[in-house]
Amino acid sequence: MGSSRMPVSLRSTLSTSKAGSKGNYLYIGTDLLRNLVFVFFLIRWTRKAVLQFKGRGLFGTVAETYISIRKTLYGIFLRSPGVRNKVQAQVAETLAKLEGKLVPKGPGINRYLTLPKEGWTETQVRGELEKLGEMEHTRWEDGLVSGAVYHGGDGLIKLQADTFQKFSVSNPIHPDVFPGVRKMEAEIVAMVLSMFNAPAGAAGVTTSGGTESILMACLSARQKAYAERGVTAPEMIVPETAHAAFRKAGSYFSIKVHLVACPAPSYQVHIPSVSRLISSNTILLVGSAPNFPHGIIDDIPSLSRLALRKKRSLPLHVDCCLGSFLVPFLSRAGFPTVPFDFTVKGVTSVSCDTHKYGFAPKGNSTCLYRTQALRTYQYFISPDWSGGVYASPSIAGSRPGALIASCWTSLMSQGESGYIDSCHKIVGAAKKIETAIRENPSLRDDLSVMGKPLVSVVAFTSKTLNTYDIADAMTGKGWHLNALQSPPAIHVAVTLPIVAAVDRLIEDIVATVEEEKEKERVRIVEGKGAKGSVKGDAAALYGVAGSLPNKSVVVQLARGFLDTLYIA
Repeated sequence: MGSSRMPVSLRSTLSTSKAGSKGNYLYIGTDLLRNLVFVFFLIRWTRKAVLQFKGRGLFGTVAETYISIRKTLYGIFLRSPGVRNKVQAQVAETLAKLEGKLVPKGPGINRYLTLPKEGWTETQVRGELEKLGEMEHTRWEDGLVSGAVYHGGDGLIKLQADTFQKFSVSNPIHPDVFPGVRKMEAEIVAMVLSMFNAPAGAAGVTTSGGTESILMACLSARQKAYAERGVTAPEMIVPETAHAAFRKAGSYFSIKVHLVACPAPSYQVHIPSVSRLISSNTILLVGSAPNFPHGIIDDIPSLSRLALRKKRSLPLHVDCCLGSFLVPFLSRAGFPTVPFDFTVKGVTSVSCDTHKYGFAPKGNSTCLYRTQALRTYQYFISPDWSGGVYASPSIAGSRPGALIASCWTSLMSQGESGYIDSCHKIVGAAKKIETAIRENPSLRDDLSVMGKPLVSVVAFTSKTLNTYDIADAMTGKGWHLNALQSPPAIHVAVTLPIVAAVDRLIEDIVATVEEEKEKERVRIVEGKGAKGSVKGDAAALYGVAGSLPNKSVVVQLARGFLDTLYIA
């Protein structure tokens, strides 16, 4: 029986046809995938562009683009061979000068780089501690330092030291071993919540300082947005004067930070700009009460209205780390105040340092939440670790219970009456400085107060003199004031030690302004023009930094400064 066979040429044609079809399908599939990827990125970048235009507007977008291009081009210029070598030489010279100032060397300076072969006697240790405590420094004890040392008095320090000794080995990670520390920590949180008029069901934690409190509030907001709204590209809207810890949180937790201007004359965050920047990726709004640079309290009620505007309200954090135990007592101390706490409906979290005007030892702060649910978003829990179930409320695991106990001691020993009294003294001294700058004939024509400060910080600038020259001249008189930038300014953060020296401070500011005016008069007579070239440390750093489009040199100097701190 015969069989029919397909001709070879036909089989070849069919095979070629099938292979061609597969190739076509593969080509079409690849082309389709490429088009889908292109459309995806087109939609993504279009959305980003729309949000950029919505948030910053046409002129704002053009300005940001210009600044970015200028920064990039200047960075390329700084990296060019001839310029780079010169810049690096100047950076090295500056850091060598800084090391000479911060790291003592020479006869009589002992350096301990390894453990002693035999442990020292108590007398030896105490003797060396005495020398370390007497190293040359700016006299904060005489009230010459702005901020930095929030001293509650010698009696309180003695009580804190006794408390620290009693609880020196305690660790709140073991609440069953140290039940007293657990109780004190819970009571600290409850007392501070009460100060800020928290509603029933509010919660909080203690932290190691204001930075950690801010980090925790940002982390909680990020986790909440992810869990409840699926936000994977989180953004927060922050006044440019808000504490740098918000920028640190953005860096640590991959949150995009939108900085909003705080323009004169109020120096409060510009509310319309905040409103335009709100998008589906926004996880947090921020206000300060007050901010560190200028001591200005942002318009918290207006921020609250923005936070509550959407169907799903946004978290609003109020940073009160600096205002701490002053702002809640302003009205009772006889000073004007504004809404800032949980009585403002949209406020969901507050950071408050107990180690500033609460006079607790350094290493104490609190982060407060309107609800317990908000607090849980900052928790870390690992249920399957081989070492057992691990849970911690904040960044640290082990924590010094002695600091918590000393904080509790401070709050209980001061009480409301003590804090009202200190508020009266501190804010009163700040008002005295502000009044002098605004009304003293020797100051009012050359200096101007920034905004309307309500608390302990007074910032001032000058249109007729170089502000940084004033800062350096005050340093020459023994003062340690804070130099600011963008715009150039100086601020004084009044503490209890400064209260006793406020008259001397005002006298020295008057004398400094007169001296700087005389220098300018001499320059003009000599035909050199006003506002002469700057010479001092503050002028060198901030004067140059403010003029650079690209801050990479400043970053190098800052890194070098941090490295210098660890030179033994």
